[in-house]
Amino acid sequence: MSSRGSRTRQSSGASRIRDDQITDLVSKLQLLIPQLRRGRSHKVSASKVLQETCNYIRSLHREVEDLSHRLSELLASTDIDNDQAAIIRSLLM
Repeated sequence: MSSRGSRTRQSSGASRIRDDQITDLVSKLQLLIPQLRRGRSHKVSASKVLQETCNYIRSLHREVEDLSHRLSELLASTDIDNDQAAIIRSLLM
């Protein structure tokens, strides 16, 4: 009996997840990551999928920060009396 199988069987009932469920989830995650979607025809390890997922989330976070900064600069340069700009500013705060 493998140690992975032993751990799965020994874990508490509600948090138990089978290896095939993990494989299915990793496959679904792979479809969401652009860098991995291109190479769907070949098998990618779960660790590679998780690493690329972390990298992708980091890049999305940087992109959100950049867009937020650019939007803030844009709003700062617009007319303060503009009602739409005021609404957008209040939503961002």
